[in-house]
Amino acid sequence: MRIADLIKRVDQLINQVDTLLSTSRAHRADMIISTRNSVYNSVDKELYQSFRTSSLSFISKTFGESHPYYKEFDKSVNDNSPTEVKEGRGILNAIKQEIEGGWMFTIKGLVSAEIFSDFLEMAGYLLEQGYKDPAAVMIGSVLEEHLRQLCLKNGIETTIHSKDGKEIHKKADRMNNDLVGADIYNKLYQKSVTGWLDLRNKAAHGEYTEYDKLQVHLMEAGVTDFIAKTA
Repeated sequence: MRIADLIKRVDQLINQVDTLLSTSRAHRADMIISTRNSVYNSVDKELYQSFRTSSLSFISKTFGESHPYYKEFDKSVNDNSPTEVKEGRGILNAIKQEIEGGWMFTIKGLVSAEIFSDFLEMAGYLLEQGYKDPAAVMIGSVLEEHLRQLCLKNGIETTIHSKDGKEIHKKADRMNNDLVGADIYNKLYQKSVTGWLDLRNKAAHGEYTEYDKLQVHLMEAGVTDFIAKTA
């Protein structure tokens, strides 16, 4: 999903809350021996289950099940009472604000940038030591992961379904084409990325005489600049 689609979806879930709350009815609890008020309110059970399941699915796909948003929603929205439905709305509103502010992607980008920098530095060291082949593979791997992160950041799917129905990761060339098609970067960059990926593939497949150390140096500089300008 693109950011606009994420916001649209979270708005749909938030709007479901008003519908849910409109179904709130008072019930008298049976078999209660207490001085407390034995009347409680609940919303339509079927609509509640749909709201809870849809919200958890959205949060899981957007942030993952280990994220605090998922854990908090799962814990707090566990009953069809109006109070818990309102708590769910509060969590969804917080999620909407984070998506609109771009914070979820900014944090991921910072972490990725730090990791990419470490690997590129390592590749540079290998290159200086005369190991052009593992350096080319490492730089290519960083490039491919950057393409994947760009796809996720811009709502472009990074997986496809094979003929037998299995979900598999898109190849780097496919992500490169998709990113250009979505105007994330221009065709000049696309040609450069294609060339870098080709060099990486040659290194990975043992075609060591098909390129030289200078070309790997140029690849390193180009990929570093590409990541900096498209992050």
